[in-house]
Amino acid sequence: MTRSKVGVLTIGQSPRTDVTPSIQRILGEGVGIIEAGGLDILKDDEMHLVSPGTVDTIYISKLRNGASIKIGKSKLLPLLQDELSRLEEQTEVTIMLCTGDFPSLTAAKPIIYPDKILNATVQSLMDNGTLGLIIPLEEQRGSLLEKWHQPNIELKTEVASPYEESDIRGAAQKLKEQGVSVIVMDCMGYNEFHKEEAVKGSGLSVLLPRTLVARIAAEYLS
Repeated sequence: MTRSKVGVLTIGQSPRTDVTPSIQRILGEGVGIIEAGGLDILKDDEMHLVSPGTVDTIYISKLRNGASIKIGKSKLLPLLQDELSRLEEQTEVTIMLCTGDFPSLTAAKPIIYPDKILNATVQSLMDNGTLGLIIPLEEQRGSLLEKWHQPNIELKTEVASPYEESDIRGAAQKLKEQGVSVIVMDCMGYNEFHKEEAVKGSGLSVLLPRTLVARIAAEYLS
């Protein structure tokens, strides 16, 4: 029996051994994962080439050596497009391993964007009220507030990185104290343990992007 093939495209380097096991558990043994990364082509001494400019959108991801890296969107996009095109030659659908928006990418096959899935899910759950965001970097606060802007929805944000020692539980508790009713962990780096900590800190519903998009992919392939 031929296994279905899902592409996982990270904005950092592949393989993302900190993320793909979560996705594989949901997809099941009948689905294979092929990984690629926007920075795969770069050598260690070339990583400065994707450093964010002063007005660039800033992303954060992981390298193979476990270190985190800040990436400028404008410098990432051409690299990401090349890797996506190669990945699509081997897969049926691709999961974007970033909650950012990438409207300029062109694809021949379906791409599951966590950004779109998260926004649609929140819209289906909330007509109004206060939404809480846990985000990785302080530098991302302005752009993410703009990205998440919706009529009748008030936004509250707290910073707690998934890539270093941080107080996820405390961030979630602060969001609860600010009156939020749902929390989104706005980065694919957050894992199931981080979600558990957020739930313990807030007692609220917490949306975890990596498991949410994996379930969409599983449904698509079934």
